[in-house]
Amino acid sequence: MEKVVISTNNAPAAIGPYSQAIRMGNMVFLSGQIPLLPATGEIVQGDIKVQTRQVLENVKHILEAAGSSLDKVVKTTVFMKDLNDYAAMNAVYLEFFSHKPPARSAVQAARLPRDAGVEMEVIAFGG
Repeated sequence: MEKVVISTNNAPAAIGPYSQAIRMGNMVFLSGQIPLLPATGEIVQGDIKVQTRQVLENVKHILEAAGSSLDKVVKTTVFMKDLNDYAAMNAVYLEFFSHKPPARSAVQAARLPRDAGVEMEVIAFGG
């Protein structure tokens, strides 16, 4: 089995020595995504709902580049700056995972890259 690097211009470029995603066989492992705008690399301005939506749009584009999709996600991990925003994040999350949602963990982190309000990593089946 060969490790395949996944990269797309429709999601923010990696801001460190890592790949947007790796496909290994029929599994896709996404690096943690923060609410960066693909065109500028800047954090999207707005509340936790706006940030969560941007994160999940980025995730969606990376999955598509890997030959996968949101409906093939089996596990997510959500890192949040403030768990008091959990209900608001969850409302947007439900828009993207309304049918057979994946397994999930959610934790509050002391600090996220670029002081983002939310970061998510994803594991999915490939195409």
